[in-house]
Amino acid sequence: MEGDEVPKYFLCPISLHIMKDPVTTTTGITYDRHSIHQWLSTATDPGCPVTKRPLPRDSDLTPNHTLRRLIHAWLTCHSGDRALPTPVSRAHLLKVLRGVTVPRLHSASLDCLLALATSEDHVVDRKLLVECGAPKAMVVFIVKCYKEKKILSLEKALRILNAIWTSEMKDLVENNEELIDCLTWVLNYENDSQFDPLKNTAVLLAKEVVKVTSSSIVERLNPEFFRGVVGILRQRGGDYGMVPTKAAIQVMLEVSQHGGNKYKIIEGDAIFELIQLELDLGLAQPEFKKVTELIFCLLAQLCSCADGRAQLLAHAGGMSVLANRLLRVSPVVDDRAVHILAQISKNTATNEAVQEMVRVGAVSKLCMVLQADCAKYLKEKNQHPEVKYPRHVLNNGEALVEVDLEKANPKDK
Repeated sequence: MEGDEVPKYFLCPISLHIMKDPVTTTTGITYDRHSIHQWLSTATDPGCPVTKRPLPRDSDLTPNHTLRRLIHAWLTCHSGDRALPTPVSRAHLLKVLRGVTVPRLHSASLDCLLALATSEDHVVDRKLLVECGAPKAMVVFIVKCYKEKKILSLEKALRILNAIWTSEMKDLVENNEELIDCLTWVLNYENDSQFDPLKNTAVLLAKEVVKVTSSSIVERLNPEFFRGVVGILRQRGGDYGMVPTKAAIQVMLEVSQHGGNKYKIIEGDAIFELIQLELDLGLAQPEFKKVTELIFCLLAQLCSCADGRAQLLAHAGGMSVLANRLLRVSPVVDDRAVHILAQISKNTATNEAVQEMVRVGAVSKLCMVLQADCAKYLKEKNQHPEVKYPRHVLNNGEALVEVDLEKANPKDK
């Protein structure tokens, strides 16, 4: 089509690309379905981009079949191929969803739904998938697989539910304890790398599910659930990159303040795995900054109790990671690192802990916080009288560290 001028009315007013699925809004303007959906779902004050008239987020969108046929004819004439896929109808979707309940058809039906839910051509409105009952069909299928202990096709159903997930599904999963049990089962499935993609998909769904699950269920989460989530950290993401790793940390952050979950997470060796993960990430790769921030936020939660602090101090690299990341990653990491060190100094300041803080340079870093261009509240937290760091004062801008070095580390005296 190089050199051919595309008719202006074939172009979406938002994306300025040829429309694949033109739909007309109640304001009379035609847009590409994907573009107007994205606009309405993300705009602070949704309205028609062209007319500026109010346009509700759930506004009806009418397929513009005439314009679609014109675009198709023009593309066929100028490119020689069928560039526009045929939109999927509600009747076809309902037929495919019925196929999920038929044993001999469920695999093919799931393949079809997965292709539609993850299609980049946007030949199907994901909102239509939800309206046709795809989320409920997937939850029912997932729970059925769990009850029958059948792993076949389960990953497809989990991926579909992930692809069409919206916060509006709260009523569907809020009190569905069986769905949590299924995710627990999947996360602890056989220790074989061939099941890593299945587990990665499960933890991505778990991240969304725990946000809307009732607190009464979250408080009763099985320790096996956390062992499975911590197991995701050991995989390091694989082909999925760091996405499952981040999801696993976010799951633990979300539920750590409910009931005794904090202790269940600690018992699952989460602190050990978090420190190992941070040591593996290092400081050389800035794209891992978000992961480091999540790690430190979770460590701060877990170190608010004695068991968590004891586990961190028991790891040979625990204190070193805190000192090494302080003032080197982001304000979020600085805040959480100071918080953790404050908890240790206030509640677990044994001679061994003090010696370790001096050895790895944590004391020096804390003094640097008082002189660095940090937030005022962070400096105040560092100077809080209840926090018993190895004592430090400022004298003419120089940090003077007063510790019993003979007890802490004779070599540093």
